[in-house]
Formats: sequence, structure tokens, C-alpha cells
Amino acid sequence: MSSALLIKTPPQKVTVNGWVFYTSTALILLLTAILIIAPQEAGRLLGIAQAWLSRSFGWYYMVVIAAYLVFVVGLALSSYGKLKLGSQHDTPDFSYGAWAGMLFSSGIGISLLYFGASEPLDHYFNPPEGVAGSQMAARQAVQLTFLHWGLHGWAIYALVGLAVAYFAYRHNQPLALRSALYPLVGERWVKGAAGHAVDGFGMFVTLLGLVTNLGIGSLQVASGLENLFGIEHSNTNLLIVIIVMSTVATIAAVSGVENGIRRLSNLNIVLFSGLLIFVLLFGPTLHLLNGFVQNVGDYLNGVILKTFDLYVYVDDSAKSDRWLGLWTLFYWAWWISWAPFVGMFIARISRGRTVRELVAGVLLIPLGFTLAWLSIFGNSALDLVMNQGAVELGKTALTQPSMSIYQLLEFYPASKVVIGVSIFVGFVLFLTPADSGAVMMANLSCKGGNVDEDAPHWLRIFWSVVITLVTVGLLFAGNFEAMQTMVVLAGLPFSVVLVVFMFGLHKAMRQDVQAEQERAELAALGRVFS
Repeated sequence: MSSALLIKTPPQKVTVNGWVFYTSTALILLLTAILIIAPQEAGRLLGIAQAWLSRSFGWYYMVVIAAYLVFVVGLALSSYGKLKLGSQHDTPDFSYGAWAGMLFSSGIGISLLYFGASEPLDHYFNPPEGVAGSQMAARQAVQLTFLHWGLHGWAIYALVGLAVAYFAYRHNQPLALRSALYPLVGERWVKGAAGHAVDGFGMFVTLLGLVTNLGIGSLQVASGLENLFGIEHSNTNLLIVIIVMSTVATIAAVSGVENGIRRLSNLNIVLFSGLLIFVLLFGPTLHLLNGFVQNVGDYLNGVILKTFDLYVYVDDSAKSDRWLGLWTLFYWAWWISWAPFVGMFIARISRGRTVRELVAGVLLIPLGFTLAWLSIFGNSALDLVMNQGAVELGKTALTQPSMSIYQLLEFYPASKVVIGVSIFVGFVLFLTPADSGAVMMANLSCKGGNVDEDAPHWLRIFWSVVITLVTVGLLFAGNFEAMQTMVVLAGLPFSVVLVVFMFGLHKAMRQDVQAEQERAELAALGRVFS
């Protein structure tokens, strides 16, 4: 095995990594300034770039996303799955319950409230193929929603989490994206230009995802307040919502993983589960249960077909290409943009777990709840529109998606109370990804310290402020959609970094297994001759 992987150096004091910090900050602020100063021209150019990317690299996105899933599942099922993320005597830092709760909350955010009812309705009215508004369009709508929120996205998180944790806890490398490059380029390059580039670009991609999350979160909460109290949907009120949400998220980020984030994760599970059970019990329960079973069957039956479906053989290929860019490719790029900070957070809480435990936990623990949520809320919305004449709900899903879940809840008993609870649920759901994202951005900006030592408080606060300012600027400039387009564009080069991670991780695991076998053989020979 390469000796570079086995060298353990004593930790240095945590300091700012100037190359990564200043380069990523400058790039982020430059992009934001351009989008704010020239919103229309920037939006037009980004739209052209996204259309070109969808036409030219749609096939690549489909293939590489499938490769991530096959790779992590293959590792978990192989002999590599028994490898521990740490030394043989390391035990997990968190109990199974706490670990599962943080896995659940790290990747499930307020976006589920935003898209839970609106996305199936949008696919129902605007399907990529087939007749809009038909029974088959409704069935396909939930299947496509499952695809976008299913195994593929969680596999991306598992890949990054596994790569970072493996090198951090088995080889005492930094808890950073760059560490996964060690087997391929060596220590000199990882500590130099290659490492700086990967960490810096990872921070840039992460910020795009966090800004999108804060934008969606603030719109979701503001829409809820508008529905519940009639508060005007204005820039001033939206600014107040953003500042309040960001302030609370910053406080949680400063409190750290063990305190703020773990407690928020537990609260997330209780509130989110309560809202889901309420909709199930007070809605068409039997229909929703039947729908969930069929939706899961449709998803599993068509997962291979839909993974590679580029809608080549359709009548209106231009419409399908546009739909693919707005939905499936956007989702794949969005998952990739969240992968650096969610993956690092998963690594941060997974010391002492095995490769198999991490992959199974990330793929299965959040997935079941995610699919149940999308099925129950999606089928409830479709039933209201198709069978109960909820025309306004259908229109809202297309024009103001953040309002659709509140309009859906108006059909349930004690609707005002439930809507109030759902607003609070959305607020809490926003916090966990926001504060863990700020912590991971700060960690990527630093060097030195122990493997699981977080960055200083001032740096976490700095990144929380930057995320808030960028979001406010883009929303007020009316160019928030441009940032969503940037997510898709930035996801393409970072997807290549994840491919490199796969090669580096496999090479290191193969070397580690060979080294363990050699040690076992030497030990056996020693016993024979002793």
C-alpha cells in the first residue's frame, strides 16, 4: 500500500486556508454581483447555456448518476462493505437513533414541503410525454417525482460521505473533499493546487445549493404567513423572513453538531411525521395507502427505464428536452450541488460505522419517509384536482408552488391550526441543512486541527451571512431563477470530481484489503512457527 496513505501527522492549530477561502469567496461574490447588476442579460445567457447543456450532456448526466448508484451499492454488497470507517477499536460517536435522525434531517429539507404537492401536479398538467390531465399522466406524475427524490440522489450523498469519511478516519487525512484524491495524485498535489481546486469549487457548488435552499425556504414560509394571516407578499416581509430564518440557523450552526444540529434533527422527525400522519388519517386513507403501494411498485418496476429515459422517441422532442432540463437534469445537478456539504456532514457523524452501514443508512433511512411523503401529499393533491374540483389548487401548483401545500391543507379539519404547524415545520426543516451547510462551508475553508474538529465560530457566522446576502440580492433583483440555472451548470464539472472519487476510493479499499490479508497471513505464519 502507498506509504502516503499511512503517514499520520500530529494535528496543527485550525487556521483559515487562504487559497480556498479567498478564491471561493471572490468567485461567489463576483457571480452574485453580475447576476444583480445585469439580471436580464445574465439570465438570458444562463438560459442559453442550460439549454445547450441539456441537449449536449443530458445523456452524460443519466449515465453518471446511474454509475454512482451502482458503485455505492456494489461496495456495500462486496467484501469492502465490512471495512470500518476508522480503526478496529473505534466505536460510533452517536447511537443508531441519533445517527439515523441526523441522516434523515441532513438531506431532507424544506424542499419536500415546496415540491410535495406541487411537483406531481405540475407533471400531471405538463407531462414529458402522453396526454396532459389524463389518468396515465397522474400515474406517471408520481413515478417521476419518486425518480427525482429516490435512490439516485441519496447515492450521491453516500458516495461523498463514504469518500470523505474513509480517508479521514482510516488514514487520518483532513475531513475535506480533497482527501479522496490521495490515492490518485499523492500528498503533494492534494495539499497543493489540486486539493485547493476541489475544495474551492466544492464550496462554490455548495453555496449554490444553500442559496437555492434559503430562497425556497423563505418563499415557503412567507407563503404560509400570507395564507394564514393575510400578510402581504412583499420584498420587505420576505426580507424579514429571511433574516429571522438565517439568524436562527446561524445560532444553531455556532452551537455545533452535538448540540444544535442533533436536537433540531430530533424535532424535525417528530413534526414532519406528525404532519404526514395527519394528512393520511384525515384524507382518503384507503386510496392513499393503495396509491403508495402502487407508486412504489411503479418506481421499482421502471427505475432502470426511467434512469436512462431521454424521451428520444416522442412526438414533441423540443417539449420533452425542455421538460428534461427543467426537471430531471435540474434535480441531478441539485443533488450534486448539495453533495459536498451533506456528504461531509454524513462523514462527520459516521466515524466507527462500516462501509455497509453508511451506504445502507443513507440509502434507506431517509428514502422510505421521502417516498411516503411524496406519495401521500402528491396523491392527495391529485385526488382533489381530479375528483373534487380543486381547480385553484392546480393553478397554484403551476404559478406559486410554495403556496400549494397550504391550499391543500385548507381541505382538512382544523386547517388554520395545521397550516400554522406546517409553517413551523417548514421553518425547522430549513434550519438543519442551513446550519450544517454553514458548518461544512467553514470547515472546508480551514486547515489543521483534529479530524472531526469544526471551524471557529466566526467563520461559521461569516458563511451564514454570505449565504443570506447572496439570497437577498438575487431574490430582490428578480434573478433567483438564474441561480437555479447555475446549479445545473456547476453540477456538470463537479460530477466529474465525483467520478474521480470513485476511482480513488476503490483503489484505496483494494490496497487496504490486500494489506489486511498480508498481515493476517504473516500472523498465521507466526503462530505456526512459534
